[in-house]
Amino acid sequence: MTQDTMRLGAFFYATGHHVAGWRHPSSEADGGLVLERYVGWARRAEAAKFDLIFLEDGTGIRDADLRSSERTARSAHFEPVTLLSALAAVTSRIGLVATTSTSFNEPYNVARRFASLDHLSGGRAGWNLVTSATDLEAANFGNDRIARHADRYERAEEFVDVVLGLWNTWDDDAVVIDKASGQFSKPDGFRPLDHKGKHFEVRGPLNIARTPQGQPVLVQAGSSGPGKDLAARTAEIVFTANQTLDEAVDFYRDLKGRMARFGRAPDDLKIMPGLFPVVGRTESEARAKFEELQALIDPVVGLALLSRMVGHDLSGCDPDGPVPELPATEGAKSRQQLMVDLARREGLTLRQLYLRIAGARGHSQIVGTPAQIVDEMEARFRAGGADGFNIMPPTLPGGLDDFIALVLPELRRRGLFRTEYEGRTLRAHLGSRPPVGYGPGKVGA
Repeated sequence: MTQDTMRLGAFFYATGHHVAGWRHPSSEADGGLVLERYVGWARRAEAAKFDLIFLEDGTGIRDADLRSSERTARSAHFEPVTLLSALAAVTSRIGLVATTSTSFNEPYNVARRFASLDHLSGGRAGWNLVTSATDLEAANFGNDRIARHADRYERAEEFVDVVLGLWNTWDDDAVVIDKASGQFSKPDGFRPLDHKGKHFEVRGPLNIARTPQGQPVLVQAGSSGPGKDLAARTAEIVFTANQTLDEAVDFYRDLKGRMARFGRAPDDLKIMPGLFPVVGRTESEARAKFEELQALIDPVVGLALLSRMVGHDLSGCDPDGPVPELPATEGAKSRQQLMVDLARREGLTLRQLYLRIAGARGHSQIVGTPAQIVDEMEARFRAGGADGFNIMPPTLPGGLDDFIALVLPELRRRGLFRTEYEGRTLRAHLGSRPPVGYGPGKVGA
């Protein structure tokens, strides 16, 4: 795939990204708990030649208000690596990216889990590295409060170094399996890591051999200063949220501009902001689809969603009043700032703000015809604000089917997206270089 074409992810969020999507008549509302639903969605995305499937995750129910949780489909869904291991068996080309937090896991387990997924899938695995951000998650692991933002990223920096080190404890040609000589692997084909740091002591080596694409693809979603530094040093994909074209271009230049000091080229990293598309054959049809979803939002759910996004309980506030002054959060700092900036820029009340984010949660939202949606995608792509997009269907399967049937043909008509896969691994789809230390010619077959 050339640099004139976009990368596209299919971001599956249980029953769809709109907070009320599960209530829509066309929604497969049991999707978060039924494997066959995911199998169907994955096969649709692979037939459409998406680069990857993306799954988010958290380490617990994130809404303190259980009245809200009991009114959404997001409180019950599969652990993502387990799910993608199942999907690896029923797909053959599409990338498989799962979210796993560095806050409440250990590097050895994460390294082994994703190396296993890379082997099971023939080189299609990716790890979306996040730090957990809520006290509710911390409470599931014996902690009263989430660690400070700076401390979480300090741990994440060391965590990813240990994982990368473990993936590199095996040479790419270490396994020989010579029955006649009795030699399963080369004498010095793998070695201990012997990591001793502030947060972790890990001997190694990993107990699984080098993976088909050298190592799973590293994905990162943080947009704070520490998050951007971590991404510039380690990530191959960044999933981010930008509201305007100017914000997208500034973020793109800032992040890629940080890479040189880590010895990396700008194209070693693909920036794929989230995109929530509601598409119709006419603009009025698209608007009607969107308003139908908006009418299904329970106010309790809308305010709880906004509270989670800004990191503070807003349940006692007047929903028709302005967004109050908010103290800095130790949770998702960049997302809080994005919400506040949006409200201040457009003079939104709390109700108007939660209605604005009920689908996209701060990501770019486009409601319109295929041409209108592609116009905005192309403008951001051509201006240097994105290398592609992580598509967030409002409902599943309907929103995904609409994008495939209506938007992809327009993207292809303009030469902006592939018609066939060029390789078999996720790294090949991205056009990325092999990881350091991996033998030439082994990636992208």
